[in-house]
Amino acid sequence: MNTNQPDQATADPSGAPGVSVPDARRRRTILITVCIALMAVIASVSGLNVAQPDLAVAFGASQRTILWIINIYTLGLAALLLPLGAIGDRLGRKPMLLAGLTVFGVASAAAGLAPSAEVMLAARLFSGVGAAMIMPITLAVITSTFPAEERGRAIGVWTGVAGGGGVLGMFLSAALVDVASWRWLFVLPVALVVVALVMALRSVPDSRAASGHPFDNVGALTSVVAVVGLIFVLQEGPERGWTTPVTLLGLVVGVVAAIGFVVWELRRGETALLDVRLFGRRTLAGGSITLLVVFGVQAGIFVVLFPFLQAVLGLSGLVSTLALMPMAVLMMAASGLAPRLAARVGPRATMATGIFLAGAGSALMAALVSVDGGYLSVLPGMLLMGIGMGVSMTPSTEAITSALPQESQGVASALNDVTREFGTALGVALLGALLSSGYRDAIDSRLAGVPQGPADTAREGVANALDVANRTGPHAQTVIQAARESFVDGWQQAMWAGVAVMAALFLYVLARGPQSPTHTTANEPKPEPEPEPADTTTR
Repeated sequence: MNTNQPDQATADPSGAPGVSVPDARRRRTILITVCIALMAVIASVSGLNVAQPDLAVAFGASQRTILWIINIYTLGLAALLLPLGAIGDRLGRKPMLLAGLTVFGVASAAAGLAPSAEVMLAARLFSGVGAAMIMPITLAVITSTFPAEERGRAIGVWTGVAGGGGVLGMFLSAALVDVASWRWLFVLPVALVVVALVMALRSVPDSRAASGHPFDNVGALTSVVAVVGLIFVLQEGPERGWTTPVTLLGLVVGVVAAIGFVVWELRRGETALLDVRLFGRRTLAGGSITLLVVFGVQAGIFVVLFPFLQAVLGLSGLVSTLALMPMAVLMMAASGLAPRLAARVGPRATMATGIFLAGAGSALMAALVSVDGGYLSVLPGMLLMGIGMGVSMTPSTEAITSALPQESQGVASALNDVTREFGTALGVALLGALLSSGYRDAIDSRLAGVPQGPADTAREGVANALDVANRTGPHAQTVIQAARESFVDGWQQAMWAGVAVMAALFLYVLARGPQSPTHTTANEPKPEPEPEPADTTTR
């Protein structure tokens, strides 16, 4: 593909004159490039989940160590998104993208060759650092390169990959584990990185912000501490217990750092890493809250769906991920169609429609799920949820990126990504806890006559119950049936909670959702004029 055609001498996406915009063919290549880079990052978030038993055997590691191997990637990614997004705005988005791809690729290769759990932990941490350099830049490249009339469609493609790419990554990872070994899981991200590097060198233009003030080091540090503390609590609370000293310490550190970040950023004003005053505008607040809740409910549903498909229905890991593909495909397709709907009826109506459909899908699953009904009892709700999430994610993402000035698109993109990560962690922690609580409450009355030891084991979870059932003699079928039915009871409790949250979000968006994709409304406070120079773009 020829990427050296002359660029159009038109205004840049923010409206500043005299900055060239790449031609249509090159813009398509840029979009493909950043989506390939994004896919490498997204696939690595969930890919290792399918290989937990293999990792435990390979390294002789405990379950806690395996969970840290999985979670340290997300922790590093979430913690560094804001500061690295801001640095990318200053130093140049193309150099940051290339550096991030290099770090991520080398770290992923090291993880695939890791001889011990300690090496794997270090490699996964550096993979998270590389991912934090890549992820905000992929969206910032779109918002700083595409003209306004095409930006929504490009963001729709990006959100489709971000939303559905995790399921596709899990499916490919499960296939690789089945036919080869867990080490082959890292071939996919390395291959994607190599392709993205070659394409980025040829096609992605460089853009950066000419800033007239020093970098906000205090804001960057407090944001890192706040995110690490809060994500740590959400990841470790279910395992260690919500009231253990370590969990409470993480909560205190995270909350104090978050408060300190807000206070400091308010003092900095327009020179802040993130101008938190902008959250008073319905565009940024509505987009952020919508993404937080939608990704939280989505992540919580996946936490419920996998054990339902595997432990209750007895499907393999590969077939279970394949069973989620219809939802992912519809989510990606709806993300691409959402900009057209937003252009016709407005972003608020589009977001509300998506939230309503996603909530209706959750209610449908909660009402129809049953052991006897199997996969078909949850499929209609999954499909409706996929459509709803795809419709709501694209205008929410565009609301966030349009609320910040052009020279801060790396920060805007990072804020979008941090919101997604927090939503995911919240959904897993809260809906997962509701599922566990509902399961334990439901199974007690179904274990009458089962010996105390096996009964106590069965109360720990559906997988534990199925494992111990073979050692209960004549009570085996009783334990299996009790565990499966109790899991469905816990599922319904978690899903109805998700429905309630989505209903509250629906009402909020109707009342306070963004009325314009790019500008404040007459009822919103007008932002102060930005003193910094306009964003500059070079070929």
